[in-house]
Amino acid sequence: MPSSPSSPAHIRLLAASDAPALWAFERAHRAYFEQWVQARPERFYSAPGFAEEMAASLQRQDSDQAFHYLIWEGEALVGRINLTQVRRTHFHSASLGYRVAPDCGGRGLASLAVEAVLQQAFSTHQLQRIEAVARPENQASVRVLQKQGFTQFGHSRRSFELHGQWFDLLCFERHREAF
Repeated sequence: MPSSPSSPAHIRLLAASDAPALWAFERAHRAYFEQWVQARPERFYSAPGFAEEMAASLQRQDSDQAFHYLIWEGEALVGRINLTQVRRTHFHSASLGYRVAPDCGGRGLASLAVEAVLQQAFSTHQLQRIEAVARPENQASVRVLQKQGFTQFGHSRRSFELHGQWFDLLCFERHREAF
């Protein structure tokens, strides 16, 4: 997936001008995403709360702590993909997370976005290792990671609580030299 607006599907680094589209995306798909990950604080979905989070996200980008990309299909925001927990000294690593709108799943967008963000991670951001986790029940995410060359290095049992239920997490990694 090229990182240019001329492509039908592309990623682009988060910018302040993306706030209206991102806020609409998060609100529209909140219930779906909260089936898989912890709910964001209620304040996140208020105008002042979202503005604070947007400013904090841009600050984390500016300070080399995280890189937030949006997945666009034409002019439509269809997902987001993030490199967070950036650790430079001794590690040069980050954690990968992504979410795609439920009506856009199954079309290969997540796989294309992961491929594109890995290109950014290993070239633009000069990272050496990317980690990701997925619940075993989320076979679509597991397949995306495997298709993009991630290898599983761990299985953390009952390590994630969501809605009063404990879930396992599968731990994956991808190294720059394998890219």
